[in-house]
Amino acid sequence: MKKEIGENVFIPLGSVTLEGRLEVPENADSIIIFSHGSGSSRFSPRNKYVAELLNEKGIATLLVDLLTSRESIANSARFDISLLTQRLAGVTHWIQAQPVFRNYHIGFFGASTGAASALGAASLMPGTVKAVVSRGGRPDLAFRALPLVKAPVLLITGSLDDEVTELNQQALERLSCTKELVVIDGATHLFEEPGKLQEVAEIAGEWFRKHLA
Repeated sequence: MKKEIGENVFIPLGSVTLEGRLEVPENADSIIIFSHGSGSSRFSPRNKYVAELLNEKGIATLLVDLLTSRESIANSARFDISLLTQRLAGVTHWIQAQPVFRNYHIGFFGASTGAASALGAASLMPGTVKAVVSRGGRPDLAFRALPLVKAPVLLITGSLDDEVTELNQQALERLSCTKELVVIDGATHLFEEPGKLQEVAEIAGEWFRKHLA
């Protein structure tokens, strides 16, 4: 694999092949793997925006679909946190197997239900995953895994997203690692308000730069 910007990748995992978009800035030494929410994909404009800002900070990103196009049609697979967790762990092992990423620090960025698989996979790979960020996430869906997470975890929610913020506060109490909950004032679940998604990206970038170093 060449170290270049803008590469489509195909990741074989058992009987399936997952598709992703890889961006690797020059001189990067860290990579963030994105776990999208149900119904979303590597083409998510919000996650692409966050990834672009991380790239500008010199951090590589992998936007990957954890389900095949056929699987994503079925609601049962889209909400199968155990399956998504295993897939994310498999993608992470694939990254580790690529020579160019051998010495890279690895982090996860999970959005909505994707935060549950990110935290679940982090709990399975305590020496591998160095930091996790959740955007408007559902960490409560990884309830049993939360005490096992060793990587520093940043939970980001919007102040107008009351139910999700409450669920994140409950999850924060179960986490025993370095942790923080940031509630962005005036933001709803998708952070669609002007400047709010940029705020998410900047906060996430600082968390990764601090804990992946």
